[in-house]
Amino acid sequence: MLKAYAKYNLKPTHEMPPEFMAEIQKRQDGSATAVPSNGVEYLVSTTVGGQNLNLDFDTGSADLWVFSSLLPTSEKTGHNIYTSSKSSTYKALSGYTWSIQYADGSGASGKVGTDTVTIGGTTVKGQAVELANKVSSAFVSDGSDGLVGLAFSSINTVSPQQQSTFFDNAQPSLNSPLFAAYLPYNADGAYDFGFTDSSKYTGSIVYTAVESGNGFWEYPSTSYKVGSTTYTQSGFTGISDTGTTLVLMSDSAVTNYYKKVSGASYDSSQGGYTFPCSATLPTLSIAIGSGFATIPSSLLNFGSTGSGSTCFGSLQSVGSGSQAIYGDVFFNAYYGVFDASGPRFGYAPAV
Repeated sequence: MLKAYAKYNLKPTHEMPPEFMAEIQKRQDGSATAVPSNGVEYLVSTTVGGQNLNLDFDTGSADLWVFSSLLPTSEKTGHNIYTSSKSSTYKALSGYTWSIQYADGSGASGKVGTDTVTIGGTTVKGQAVELANKVSSAFVSDGSDGLVGLAFSSINTVSPQQQSTFFDNAQPSLNSPLFAAYLPYNADGAYDFGFTDSSKYTGSIVYTAVESGNGFWEYPSTSYKVGSTTYTQSGFTGISDTGTTLVLMSDSAVTNYYKKVSGASYDSSQGGYTFPCSATLPTLSIAIGSGFATIPSSLLNFGSTGSGSTCFGSLQSVGSGSQAIYGDVFFNAYYGVFDASGPRFGYAPAV
């Protein structure tokens, strides 16, 4: 009954025990709008210590870091900046530092404190906030003012003691210990905390168990389909990663896909496979546990390279290893549910 009251925002008509009322009021599920930025990420308005920042939500990392007043002036241009001295709720964590390197070579580092963070209707007091005093050039030119890591806290980079993610800290106040990503192509989406929104997907959510040992939302992904042709990739796993733009798979999967695209070739100057924009593309189906999720061909053309009639593919090589990365292109097609109670990952076709 408690969950029903919280979920539907019901008000009791009879007197209830104080403990019951306190528990309802403690629930703070909420939805936060995710706005597409430059076709490569989605930004969410986030309040840190009363200051508004536009942050990139990344289910492939576990650090909440922000552009801060500690950065050189040249690295602040075009960004909203968090200034700890302007927050009455900030507390420094003396001697704590952080440093993160992402798979694309970008990175950031700095000092650490705690503050109150609000995303949508969900607030965490005493959240570890990592203040950047150094960021790579890719972040300086990027639209985001920092990142919210939503992977497992086991890969947080704060030293000497790792810190918990916003999601981990928020879970006690959520109706269900989950969040969901709704990232429609080139349109405003949302991150839902504590609930799933059936208006954002069709059919039923299909779940698969997550192997969290590496700190990621990771699961077996041992086959894929190009059109109707099935291929196996023994030993492979998939990672649901909202912090990556494209779908990144093995060299063999990428080769098998572009074999079916007339005029496709690897272009070293673009760093990936390109093809004539007029080419017909097959669908790509990826195994998530025992089920398949099909990405429509329309989403597999990432867009023009800027040179005439040549387009860049949304599927590219992940490099070495046996982990495929399913980024925003996947979430353009599917509502994704990150459920800590399994842990498990769920997906359903997005509307």
